[in-house]
Amino acid sequence: MIVATVRALKYNGGVAKADLGSENLDALAKGIVNLDKHIENMQGFGVNVVVTLNSFVTDTEAEHNFIKEHVEAMGCEFALAEVWEKGGEGGECLARKVVEAVSKEHKPFTLTYTDDMLLKDKINAVATKIYGADGVNFAPAASKTLEKLEAMGFGRLPVCMAKTQYSLSDEPELLGRPENFKLNVREAYVSAGAGFVVAITGTIMTMPGLPKVPAAERIDYDEEQNKITGLF
Repeated sequence: MIVATVRALKYNGGVAKADLGSENLDALAKGIVNLDKHIENMQGFGVNVVVTLNSFVTDTEAEHNFIKEHVEAMGCEFALAEVWEKGGEGGECLARKVVEAVSKEHKPFTLTYTDDMLLKDKINAVATKIYGADGVNFAPAASKTLEKLEAMGFGRLPVCMAKTQYSLSDEPELLGRPENFKLNVREAYVSAGAGFVVAITGTIMTMPGLPKVPAAERIDYDEEQNKITGLF
C-alpha cells in the first residue's frame, strides 16, 4: 500500500506551501511522477499495489479523479482514505482494496539485492533501482568503514539508507522524479543488534526528528489556575 496526498503531489509539482490548498491540475500532473516511481518500485518487488489518498478538506473531486485514473492506468487499485473525517467507516474502502490485492495472483517476490553482495554493491542497488540514481559517490571515510565492516564479518547484513524524506535523491530541493544524479554516501556504521549497516547520505542527521517548532515550545503552566496548556 502506498499512501499519498494531493498536497504532497502538488508540492512535488512546484507549488508553494501557501498555495497547496488551491486546485492545480497542471502541478498535480507534473508532481505525480514522484508517485509513479514509488509505484514502479513496489511493482518491481512483484506485489500488487494499492494507492490510497489521505483526503484533505482542500482537495477537489477533479484532483481525486485525476489521481485515480492515473494510478489505475498503471495497474494499481485506488482507494480514498477518509478516516480523519468519518472514522473507521472512512477506511472501509481501503481495507477492502487491500484484502482484494492480497488475494489476487501476483508475481514472485523479488529482492533489490542478495545477501552475498558486497555492502557497496547493495547500496548501489538501492540507489539505482529504488531512487533512480546513476550511481553512488562514496566519501573516503565511508569506503574505509564499509571495507572494515566487510572484513569484520558484517558483509552479509542488509543496508539501511539514512536519507532525506523530501526527495528521491539526497538533496531535499530535488523534487518530483530526479534524473542524472548520484547518491552521496558520506559515512557508514553497523547497528549490530538491529542487524543492518547504515549508510548516511547527503546532509541527513540520524537523531530523533523534531519539527522546526517543537511542541514543547507551546507547553505552558498557569500557576494561578494550576493548569497546563499546550499538551495534546
